[in-house]
Amino acid sequence: MPVEADRLHVLVADDEPHIGRIIKMKLEQGPFAVTLAYDGREALDALAHDRDVALVMLDLMMPHLSGLDVLARMRSDARWQRLPCIILTAAGQEQHHREAMALGASEFLTKPFSPKKLYARAVDLLGVSEEQDQGDAGEPRTPGS
Repeated sequence: MPVEADRLHVLVADDEPHIGRIIKMKLEQGPFAVTLAYDGREALDALAHDRDVALVMLDLMMPHLSGLDVLARMRSDARWQRLPCIILTAAGQEQHHREAMALGASEFLTKPFSPKKLYARAVDLLGVSEEQDQGDAGEPRTPGS
């Protein structure tokens, strides 16, 4: 297991605490440290206060600011323009998918999703080496929202 300082920091924003916990448990099996936020404003605050975030995972439907609102603000700020972002949603409407991709989302996953697939996308987006990767064990799917 990597030392905390060697871990890649992932910000996960989802207003459903159980989804955040599932993602956190899966990612922290590997080379990731996870910060959880429960709405769009918390996600932006976390980004503003932590310069080491390597990847953001945003639920589409959250209080205060949606995942798309957060993504739009990320892409309009030079600090976060190139930061990889995965959008997670129970609302798998094609319009949301197109809008997320147009805003620069790296991936769009519909709930219920496989934590193993989400982990694999994080590994791929961040270029994690096989030596760093220790979290490839299978996991159950997340519950639908």
